[in-house]
Amino acid sequence: MLVIVGIIVVVGSVLGGFMMAGGHIGSLIHPSEIVTIGGAALGGMVIGTPKKVLIDMMKGILTALKGSPYGKNAYEASFKCLYDLLRTARRDGMLALEPHLSKPHDSTIFQKYPSVHSNHHLVHFVCGGMGPLVDATVKPEQISELLEVELRIMEEEHHAPSHALQSVADALPGFGIVAAVLGIVITMGHIDGPPAEIGHKVGAALVGTFLGILLSYGFAGPLAVRLHNLGLQEGAFFKVMASAIVGFANNLPPKVAIEMARRNVPTEFRPERDELDNWFKEAEAA
Repeated sequence: MLVIVGIIVVVGSVLGGFMMAGGHIGSLIHPSEIVTIGGAALGGMVIGTPKKVLIDMMKGILTALKGSPYGKNAYEASFKCLYDLLRTARRDGMLALEPHLSKPHDSTIFQKYPSVHSNHHLVHFVCGGMGPLVDATVKPEQISELLEVELRIMEEEHHAPSHALQSVADALPGFGIVAAVLGIVITMGHIDGPPAEIGHKVGAALVGTFLGILLSYGFAGPLAVRLHNLGLQEGAFFKVMASAIVGFANNLPPKVAIEMARRNVPTEFRPERDELDNWFKEAEAA
């Protein structure tokens, strides 16, 4: 929502100032400039960006428009689910987790928390982190190293879409100049025309430069920063989940493992201790 508000502010400020100075909106509408700049930017992005990064970028832009799913509600549902899993292992033994981790989509525990159950990335991370403990294929102290590797790869993949979009933002002013030069070339072909016609074509050429700079610094650049921040927010969320799993692997009681994870939550979303206790009670009553 904030992104949409920001876009409205940018467009409103630019067009408002233009009209206050006596300009007419129609003089900014030149489809040929939009085709030149947009097509060149899109083509350059496709040439230099792997398919997976392009897909992640599109998903990231949609997420930026809708808002990050890793807010306080996500921490609440995840902490309840983790507490339920850890409590089951503590009460019934580690092998009691095997059916929940091997087939998480059929798990009665995961199904209690729809937002967790529908987040395939989170489910895969939790199952992948706790699975080796159930199988006894690694030592508890090795879980931290395994999760750190996964978190590092996740962080690298989060950076790639924002870097690709920032590259497009950096190139847009240049594409705007290309569009402007093409407009001047067209103008030179009509240099013997009436002044009004020449002025119209020069204005159209300058719109290309205007659009390139505006799209770069008003849209693509800020959106790249937004994608980067969303990646940091998601990375922080999974680091919190990892800390709970590591705490349990080190034989901490479920509540203590979750409490340790709570202290790693960014202050914007961190629940108070009393609030966490209420989440524990709700999970036990579910």
